[in-house]
Amino acid sequence: MKAAVVTESGLRVQQVPEPTPKPNEVLVRVRAAGLNRADVGVAAGHAHGRVGGPGTIPGLEFAGEVVAVGAEVPGGISPGQRVMCSGGGGYAEYAVADWGRVSALPDRNMGWEQAATLPVALQTMHDAVVTNGGLQRGESILIQGASSGVGLMGMQIAKHMGAKLVIGSSTNTARRARLAEFGCDLAIDTSDPAWPEQVLEATGGRGAEVIVDQVSGSLANGNLRACAILGRIVNVGRLGGSRGDFDFDLHALRRIRYIGVTFRTRSVEEVREINRRMRADLWAAVEAGTLGLPIDRVFPLDEAAEALAHMKANAHFGKIVLAC
Repeated sequence: MKAAVVTESGLRVQQVPEPTPKPNEVLVRVRAAGLNRADVGVAAGHAHGRVGGPGTIPGLEFAGEVVAVGAEVPGGISPGQRVMCSGGGGYAEYAVADWGRVSALPDRNMGWEQAATLPVALQTMHDAVVTNGGLQRGESILIQGASSGVGLMGMQIAKHMGAKLVIGSSTNTARRARLAEFGCDLAIDTSDPAWPEQVLEATGGRGAEVIVDQVSGSLANGNLRACAILGRIVNVGRLGGSRGDFDFDLHALRRIRYIGVTFRTRSVEEVREINRRMRADLWAAVEAGTLGLPIDRVFPLDEAAEALAHMKANAHFGKIVLAC
């Protein structure tokens, strides 16, 4: 099969053996794969959790048809079924995924490219907003890095789960102008030092009960200022840096729960449960088409390196997709 493979000289599309599913896995003929920030580092030869280095095929999410199922895969997944998956090795014509990370496409005519944008965003943001953030109906939420694909989904999930006020951040003027399309009530620019005061003003001085932070770095203390007493900050990503100043006294005074999450240290069983919870809360909305992401650009598999360069340039809005 054809796949984009990490080599000593960069990402190269070449012929490699087709993967064989383990007893708990599903083999999928990939039709489209979504790009994620982690793929940039993997393609450059860096490790991401248990994967990385020469010979690695990047790609954390994909959509296609089931080709074969392992002996331990429960009923409900069968050859020929149209599915979307999270897993690994998605930049290829064939890939495998644990059965618990496989979801059947809605009966409506959802295309491969749209389906490939959804798995990571849905499971990441349901886990952050609902499971770890504990968002309750009528609460306020701030999504840092809201113009990313995951951020756009986070705002939609928050609205769907009954948030009273959804605040999203982006330092790009054009992107901020589009956040309202995805459930954002107030778009803020975190390059403005007064942004925490804007959050406080919008929440009547209380602060946001939930903050989902994909940026970190220099935003840490601003998040503490903008968070409500007994609020929850969920650290999902570190696009702005993995180190930063942290006001421990303010953290204690506001009695904030600061929660770190990542899929890199989760077990197979934990990820299955994340997907189960996500589907229980969100799948009806996915099937109805009320949760979705814009596609910035589609590249053929042969141009996987160019697609990642487009992502690294940070000039996109929404998702970048490979057509496989």
